[in-house]
Amino acid sequence: MNGSVSPMLQLTINKMTGDMNFVGIFYIIVGALYSLTIIGAVLGIPLIICGLRLRESSTSFTSYVVTNDESMLERALERQSRFFFIQKVFMIITLVIFVIYIIIFLIFGIAIINQLQSGNYYNV
Repeated sequence: MNGSVSPMLQLTINKMTGDMNFVGIFYIIVGALYSLTIIGAVLGIPLIICGLRLRESSTSFTSYVVTNDESMLERALERQSRFFFIQKVFMIITLVIFVIYIIIFLIFGIAIINQLQSGNYYNV
């Protein structure tokens, strides 16, 4: 390994890239499973892309440690930023869907309570 990269940085990157590879493979597998259905593909394809970006970032970090090439570090960070951007979009979409779900649940709950209080139900 190139002597310009500190041993602590090398150790940190080696640990991090192992974790990044694992998470990347996990995202690819989960995305492939989601993509087995047409509706699931809407979620699955971005997950596959996330996994690929994370694995590409991992490879670039490893190349940076070996070659001390600044462009590899830039590439690694760029790929990692794409991963986080997609994750941010997923989180925002999930929060919006969750809020809509809660609103619908409350509307149906209020409607059921109103029906029960007004006595407009059938006795079985």
